[in-house]
Amino acid sequence: MEAVPLLVTRENDVLRLTINRPDAANTLDVALSKALFHAAIECDEDETVRAVLLTGNGKLFCGGGDITGFAAAGDSVSHLAKELTTYLNGAVSRLARMDKPLVVAVNGPAAGAGLSLAMLGDIVIAEPEAHFSAAYSAIGLTPDLGQSWLLPRLVGLRRAQELMLTNRRVGAREAAEIGLITRVAAGDALAEASALAVELASGPRSAIAGIRALLARSFTTGLEEQLELEARAIAKALRGMEGQEGISAFLSKRKADFRCP
Repeated sequence: MEAVPLLVTRENDVLRLTINRPDAANTLDVALSKALFHAAIECDEDETVRAVLLTGNGKLFCGGGDITGFAAAGDSVSHLAKELTTYLNGAVSRLARMDKPLVVAVNGPAAGAGLSLAMLGDIVIAEPEAHFSAAYSAIGLTPDLGQSWLLPRLVGLRRAQELMLTNRRVGAREAAEIGLITRVAAGDALAEASALAVELASGPRSAIAGIRALLARSFTTGLEEQLELEARAIAKALRGMEGQEGISAFLSKRKADFRCP
């Protein structure tokens, strides 16, 4: 029996997505792409989920697209690529736009589309042995899954140009230094990411959603428009239950309970 390509597990308020094709370098085929798409919808739609954790099973986080599958597709390879990107783009969009945080534990190398998935996290924690590479042009391809959008926003245009054109491998520590990831794990990346996801799940969901939305728009708005968006967001937060609870807890010198009804 073929293994489930994506493990979806639940621990209290945190939904964990584990890429589960370790014998194929966790590469993205149609089955895994479909599974990611449907799981992303679940993350987006399930109101009881307050944080999402993404990681990989085995030695690699994700080796990118399934090149063996591309070769086997023959003349239908363009059709296959469009099918894959339809599912994967849907997954990326929903994970990026959902109203809850995404934490990524990079358990090993991330290449090509795997790099795109790793960068998608709000907070990305990597094992010291992990490394990152754009990989596409090395096999005569162009990037997908938002890599050409995400990478220059994280590391700047000049670094993005170098990394995407030369496919230079970036170690975990350099990745943290240039802003490609958040940090290198002091111990176990998955354990640290899990603890962080639990912490975020106990936080103010509406405020976290508002922060994600504001940051997502910050590169495409002018200062005055961003100021107005911030003003409206904080006014909404102040009149909401979480804002009221946060202020009350601050004044009462107690820990806020953002799970309040």
